[in-house]
Amino acid sequence: MPTLPSPLPTHRADLLQRLGQPEPYDIAIVGGGATGLGVALDAAARGLRVVLIDSHDFAEGTSSRSTKLVHGGVRYLGQGNIALVQEALHERTLLLKNAPYLAQPLPFVLPAYNWWELPFYGTGLKMYDVLAGRAGLGHTELLSRAQTLRHLPTLRPLGLKGGIKYWDGQFNDARLAIVLARTAAAHGALLVNYCRATELMYEHGKVSGVVGQDQLSGQLFHIRSRCVVNATGVWVDELRQKDGAAVPGSAGGATQPMVAPSQGIHMVVDRSFLDAKVALMVPKTEDGRVLFAVPWLGKVILGTTDTPRHDLSRTPLPFAEEVDFILRESARYLRRAPSRSDVKSVWVGLRPLVKPVQDDGNNTKALSREHTIVVSRSGLVTVTGGKWTTYRAMAEDVLEKCAQQRLITPGKRGLTAGLRLVGVSTTDAVRSMADEPGWHSYGSEQAYIQSLPGADDELSRGFTQAMVRFAARHEYAMTVEDVLARRSRLLFLDARLASELALRVGEVLQTETGVDPQVDAFKALAMQYLLKSSKNI
Repeated sequence: MPTLPSPLPTHRADLLQRLGQPEPYDIAIVGGGATGLGVALDAAARGLRVVLIDSHDFAEGTSSRSTKLVHGGVRYLGQGNIALVQEALHERTLLLKNAPYLAQPLPFVLPAYNWWELPFYGTGLKMYDVLAGRAGLGHTELLSRAQTLRHLPTLRPLGLKGGIKYWDGQFNDARLAIVLARTAAAHGALLVNYCRATELMYEHGKVSGVVGQDQLSGQLFHIRSRCVVNATGVWVDELRQKDGAAVPGSAGGATQPMVAPSQGIHMVVDRSFLDAKVALMVPKTEDGRVLFAVPWLGKVILGTTDTPRHDLSRTPLPFAEEVDFILRESARYLRRAPSRSDVKSVWVGLRPLVKPVQDDGNNTKALSREHTIVVSRSGLVTVTGGKWTTYRAMAEDVLEKCAQQRLITPGKRGLTAGLRLVGVSTTDAVRSMADEPGWHSYGSEQAYIQSLPGADDELSRGFTQAMVRFAARHEYAMTVEDVLARRSRLLFLDARLASELALRVGEVLQTETGVDPQVDAFKALAMQYLLKSSKNI
C-alpha cells in the first residue's frame, strides 16, 4: 500500500522556534479570525514574509460564531447598495469554488402569509438573480402553498399563501478558518495561536514590530516587521489605544473607539423541528428583525441578528429577551415550536460595526460599508467590520492600503481568486452541510486521517480518536476546546455531549502535545452553551 502524503505539521515547539528567529518580516498580523487569516494567505501567496499571532485560538471569537451563511447580502438591495451586493455575490462564487467541501449552495424559502409578500419579496429576489448573473446558484421561484409545504413540511399551514425560494450558500466557519491558516502556512507563513500581542515596537516614531507573549509558557518574542496589521475584530480598539498612548496623535484618534459591537444569537435544536434541507427565512418579524432556521451538520440553527451590545466578552451570553424572542417567533412559523429544554447549544457572535474614524488625521478610507481600513500616524494598519463572505476581498483591500502607504511591496493582486485551499480535490464528492459531520469535513485529507491511530475508535457519531490526533498534529489544536468547538463543531451542536466527551478527548490530546488540555475549563465553558430551564437566560 503506498504511503499517504503527510500534511504540514504544526508542532508548537517548532512554531515558537521559528518565531524566535531575528529576521524581520514583511508583514505581521495580529488576529487570527477571518480577516487576519485572509490577509496572511494573500500576503504569503504574493511571496511576502508573513507572521500572524492570536491571543487565543484561531477563529475563537466572532469568526466561529457566525450564522454559517455565505451570502450576497440580499438585505442591502433594499438600501440601494448594489455595488456591495455585487462584490459579495462575486466573492460567494469564489469561496464555493475554492473550498467546495466546506461551503456549498443552500436553498432558502420565505413563507408568505400575506398576498403582498409574494410579489414584493419575489421581485427583490429576482433582482438578486440578475445581479448574480452567471454567478447565480439557482433561480428564484414563486411557490404555491402546496409547494411551500413540500419544501418545509413542518411549517404552520394556517394562513399560508405560498412562498419564495432563492439560493445562497452555507459553510463551516471555524473549519474554513483552520484551512486558511494551513494554506497560508503551506505558502510559507508562520502562524501561532495562543500568542498575545502585549505591545507594539517603534523606531523613529513608526511601528516596527510587535511583542508577542506565549500564553502557555509566558515566553516573550520581539517580532520585527515592516508592516503591522491590527485585525482583531471587535477588539481592534485595544491595540489602537496602545498605539495612541505610545505615539500621541496616532491611530486617527485612538482614544475614540472605532467599534460599536452588535450581536447575533444562535440556538441549535434537533433537525426534526425543520425536517428539511432548505432553510427557512423570515425577512421581517413583528419587531422588524430577521428570523432564520437553517439546517447545519445534522441539526437546525435558529436565530436572529444585529442587537446592540456594549461589552466585549470572549464568550458572550445571550440576553434572556433574545432567547424568548426566538422561541416565540419560531412558534409562529413552526408546527412544533421548540422550548428551552429542546435547545442543544446556544451561542452569541459579536459583529464589529464601525464608527467613523479619521485616517491619518484627515483621510478615512472605508472601502465598503462592510469593512473599514485606517492607518495611524505611526503606520499601524487597522481593519475591522466586514463579513466572512468577503474575507478574500477584504484581504486584498488591506494589502492595497499597505502598499499605498509604502509599508510593503504590493506584489500581484488576485492570486487568491483561483487558489484552492488545503483539502480540496476536484474528484471528491461533496456532501451537503445539512448532513451530519463526518469524514467529508476533511475533503481530500480524509484518507490520511483514516490511516492514523484511532480511526476506528468513534468517540461519537462521525467523530473519531484519529480526528483528535490530526487536530493536534496538523491543525494547531492545543486544548479540548480547540478540538470540540472548532476542529469539530460538537460544542456548537450539542454542548452536553461535548462535555461528556471532554475527558476522552483530553487524554488523546495530552499524549499528542504533552500540554494540559484544560478539560475542566472546557466543561465549565460547555455549561455556558446550555440554556437554563429557568428565566436566567
